[in-house]
Amino acid sequence: MALFTIADLHLSLAINKPMDIFNGWENHVERLYENWEKTVSEEDVVVVPGDISWGIDLNEAKADFDFINSLKGTKIISKGNHDYWWSTMSKLNSFLEENRFDTIRILHNNHYRYEGYGICGTRGWINETAVPADAKVLAREAGRLETSILSALNENLEPIVFLHYPPIYGDEYNYEILNIMYKYNIKKCYYGHLHGKSHKYAICGERDGIDFRLISGDFVQFCPVRIL
Repeated sequence: MALFTIADLHLSLAINKPMDIFNGWENHVERLYENWEKTVSEEDVVVVPGDISWGIDLNEAKADFDFINSLKGTKIISKGNHDYWWSTMSKLNSFLEENRFDTIRILHNNHYRYEGYGICGTRGWINETAVPADAKVLAREAGRLETSILSALNENLEPIVFLHYPPIYGDEYNYEILNIMYKYNIKKCYYGHLHGKSHKYAICGERDGIDFRLISGDFVQFCPVRIL
């Protein structure tokens, strides 16, 4: 059993939202499927931190979930800024159960055990704290991250953090999120959201004792990245 991650699948199998208008996204669904099949086994776990489906609601996202459910391994998904279909945990779990999407799990104010580790995370947010609405959302996301980390620590697991938004981007530091990771001595953080030219500002390596890695789909060539 191995642990993998990849963010930003940007699926749109039931709606007209082509991604191949962007450089590097040509045939990305086919490439994702082929790479996944070659890399992941049924016993593995894959964390997908956000921007999963372009569906506006769960009905529009259903075909994308069906595709994800058909892929090998257990998939643990969390919210991205384009996941407009996202709902309450109760509604999401009911949707998974009703459609027999039994290989998909929801990461939201909780964690999942992987051997001696806790898979933790939240969406995160931009760090324009001068905007009151953004500051409020960011504080809420920091609280959700802490809740997730504490749930893992309460089971004596070492937390690994998965975010959608980068907590560091170039020389911009999102301390509301970072301070939570510093507080609990997080060692590994994986994030998505960045595409195209923004890749050059991504932090991939150690900063302040944390190993940060960008794992957005186009950055990793639509191939799940093995962590453990």
